[in-house]
Amino acid sequence: METSWENLDKLDSYKKLQSLKNAVSVKNELSCPKGAERVKKFSVPMGAGLTYNFAAKQVDDKVLSVLKDLADEAQLTQKFEETYNGAVINTGEKRMVLHHLCRGQLGKDVNADGTNKRDFYVKEQKRIAEFADKVHSGKITNANGERFTTVVQIGIGGSDLGPRAMYLALENWARANKTFKMEAKFISNVDPDDATAVLNSTDLAHSIFILVSKSGTTLETLTNESFVKDALKKAGLNPAKHMIAVTSETSPLAHNPDYLEAFYMDDYIGGRYSSTSGVGGAVLSLAFGPKVFADFLDGAAEEDKLATNKDLLKNPSMLDALIGVYERNVQGYPATAVLPYSQALSRFPAHLQQLDMESNGKSVNRFGSPVEYCTGPVIFGEPGTNGQHSFYQLLHQGTDIVPLQFIAFTDNQAGNDVVIENSTSQKKLGANVTAQIMAFACGKDDADPNKTFAGDRPSSLIYGKQLTPKSLGALLAHYENKVMFQGFAWNVNSFDQEGVQLGKKLAKTVLSGQADGALKAYTSLLDL
Repeated sequence: METSWENLDKLDSYKKLQSLKNAVSVKNELSCPKGAERVKKFSVPMGAGLTYNFAAKQVDDKVLSVLKDLADEAQLTQKFEETYNGAVINTGEKRMVLHHLCRGQLGKDVNADGTNKRDFYVKEQKRIAEFADKVHSGKITNANGERFTTVVQIGIGGSDLGPRAMYLALENWARANKTFKMEAKFISNVDPDDATAVLNSTDLAHSIFILVSKSGTTLETLTNESFVKDALKKAGLNPAKHMIAVTSETSPLAHNPDYLEAFYMDDYIGGRYSSTSGVGGAVLSLAFGPKVFADFLDGAAEEDKLATNKDLLKNPSMLDALIGVYERNVQGYPATAVLPYSQALSRFPAHLQQLDMESNGKSVNRFGSPVEYCTGPVIFGEPGTNGQHSFYQLLHQGTDIVPLQFIAFTDNQAGNDVVIENSTSQKKLGANVTAQIMAFACGKDDADPNKTFAGDRPSSLIYGKQLTPKSLGALLAHYENKVMFQGFAWNVNSFDQEGVQLGKKLAKTVLSGQADGALKAYTSLLDL
């Protein structure tokens, strides 16, 4: 069947879905005696031992049936198949979208730029692994023959948020499992206070710096590179002996004697989808060893395989995506909160914020025509239980209903815990997750209106035994694929980001001294 790219509001199944607004009360479903049965029923296995549970979502068999029709009519898995087989899915930049090939071969060979792209990504992963092994073994050292002990990534946006979130997610696990090799730090903000704070706490003589810029021209990243090089020179060190690059083969950073080594990516890997490429591979392989990064890729590959399933109830990322479409476009909910009950995932919501909002924050379709329905929601979040003492008040009793996505594990990463008042810290953490799900769903009646909770706040739960490299890879791929499926449903291009470019252009105008009118007036406020 030929692929048809239609706006959401042109689909018959979407019109049926609109008739199901407020069709299900989670409060009623979970408060009744059959609530336990629903919790067991509305559950779908994910990759790497994770499970997606949506029992506290406002759906039932009837809603799910229409969502299945929507998945079929919108040809979501067919569009995914075209993506991993090398179709030009990024219509804005006229590019293929190949981040899935970084972690496995889902379909046909994809050849571009005179090379098999899967072979290209495997080759770069192997080169990174060999380099990391040489650093760890002492074959690659600083100018004095001393081993490197720290790796510092210089990048912004997708070159920072994803890799930083992944590093933090696995740091405690790696220490507990004795695979921790090097501490990693990150410089992203062009604010000089960011680079200064990192450099002041870093042993420069024993540090490798990774400059990440696909184009080799990213203003903030090159500015921070100069900042770092200046610090290295002032310390009597040769920057060329302390820096590597992750870039494209056509950038000015490629084949450049100013770097110990360069590892390559291409235009088919978007920044926010690049954690499984060399952008995440270099820093994670240096920090934890190449095997940890390989396991991370294996977990992502497991989840990608599930995303090819045409059966909605066996495809957790597509199911999550379409429930999100129902919440955004039928229920009218403006935002989604990502709430990981794992301190290791402290920066994961920030990464998902970029992934989702930069991908689906669009008001025109893939062909440039305006859409007449809502697209991507606002994404925010914090790890539990911190968030409970911050913004949960609005989530429980505010005027807007915000769907919630909980993430939790039965075991912590470090393996140590204490028993206080007959339960461990991990048990207390898990108890808070289950309590919050039920509190949001069922609410509480009270004679005092100030103490009344309306309930019917929908949530999902992704859970597993422990956050490991494989389960982290599966979790990352789940959300990447969810965002992709939602973009397909909304008929937007989830793989360019023109909204980021305008501000960059105007900033260059300011720095060139060519600003006029109100722009010039604003620059004078900051003495530019």
